Amino acid sequence: MTATQILLLIASYFGILILISYFTGKEDSNAAFFKANKSAPWYLVAFGMIGASLSGVTFISVPGAVEAKQFGYFQVVLGYFVGYLIIAYVLLPLYYKLNLTSIYTYLKDRFGNTSYRTGAIAFLISRTIGAAFRLFLVAKVLQLLVFDQLNIPFPVTVIITIALIWLYTFKGGIKTIIFTDTLQTLFMLISVVVTIFFLASALDLNGFSEIYSNVSNSDLSKMFFFDDGNNPQYFWKSFLAGIFITITMTGLDQDMMQKNLTCKSIKDAQKNMISFAVVIVFVNLLFLALGLMLTQYAAQNGITAKKDNLFPTIAMLPQIGITTSAFFLLGLIAAAYSSADSALTSLTTSFCIDIIELDKKPKENQKSLRKKVHIIFSIILIIVIILFETIFTDVSVIWELFKAAGYTYGPLLGLFAFGILTKKHIKDNYVWIIAIVAPIVSYLMNKYSEILFFGYKFGFEILIVNGVLTFIGLLIITKKQLKNTQN
Repeated sequence: MTATQILLLIASYFGILILISYFTGKEDSNAAFFKANKSAPWYLVAFGMIGASLSGVTFISVPGAVEAKQFGYFQVVLGYFVGYLIIAYVLLPLYYKLNLTSIYTYLKDRFGNTSYRTGAIAFLISRTIGAAFRLFLVAKVLQLLVFDQLNIPFPVTVIITIALIWLYTFKGGIKTIIFTDTLQTLFMLISVVVTIFFLASALDLNGFSEIYSNVSNSDLSKMFFFDDGNNPQYFWKSFLAGIFITITMTGLDQDMMQKNLTCKSIKDAQKNMISFAVVIVFVNLLFLALGLMLTQYAAQNGITAKKDNLFPTIAMLPQIGITTSAFFLLGLIAAAYSSADSALTSLTTSFCIDIIELDKKPKENQKSLRKKVHIIFSIILIIVIILFETIFTDVSVIWELFKAAGYTYGPLLGLFAFGILTKKHIKDNYVWIIAIVAPIVSYLMNKYSEILFFGYKFGFEILIVNGVLTFIGLLIITKKQLKNTQN
């Protein structure tokens, strides 16, 4: 595809999103922006969450990592499934019982204002980094495919990318996103299926049975790693990490939970989460199969692209054909924006409710203030993505994303676990210190793990370590209520 054709495709796609935004954003209220008036159909939320959960990072990085890591990522996916069950039957009932708009309000009721703000700030940092990672990857691909040919610098690409998100979310917020995410998930899944069928034809595979045999008989499809506990891909490390990645990056994340809280009832929200959990397992298998076939195609045709460059390079080859290339681009853009648009909305929601307490501001100023915050976070994302461009070069972004999550989400995991699993009260004023110390200690343990733990290497389970350290820190600052009462 030429740069002009790609630009026309992108323009048409966003024209559809803006049209959806026009119809869903007619009610420009804070209630619609933050919670969609609690009227969203659960099945739309579930389907749309597939795209938001996977994002452009999964779309590019999971297939690109198969050559180096085989199907080891599926061990993490199995952990995801268990994590979603915990969210459905432990966290969602809690959130609905308290009728929360921001889930971090729970920390205020349970511990106090410092814990509340600490949790919200941890989310703001985590989601800003996560959203920036996802958009960075897509902006780099668009830069390579389109904007380099037009001599447009990378910072301008990033500004255009964020501006388009702002354009279709600034009025309707989460209400708009529920509908746009549904459309974007559909495009993403069609893109993967179309590409798999093209690759099957190119690899002389006829029908589903031959595709299945090709995947299952390949050395690259090895899923389970039980032989070396020091291996970052060791099954129990990956599986447990998957559980806690889901609990933190979905269940303790305002972005993902904000969609669930738009459902009419707790039963609808649980139906959404369970159906989503089942589908996400099969969708990730689809991405892994795609990665295997991309690797085979690259080897067969002398293509040297690796990691995150593999899928974009092959998808845009002239011999692929304009239809497959167009679906790849639609899938990539859909995957990226279905995650990023909700991130921008949830960052706005959390900052408005948790940090500046929008509901306490004069009513006539609330809407305009929300819109200013929305713009500010758009600018912050632009700055962070441009910074990433100078830091990350030859990396698989999904692994970097999970590494970052291990440090930024750990305090949230520890805080919520302590609140739910114990009835203890803590010295609230010291919580922020624990939230800083635990990630630093986790980082040092990870850096020197081979020396400290006889050759052991941490993988994604560093998130669990971080959460446990936070939990222990909270035990240290527990209030001794009886003594305080006597005094």
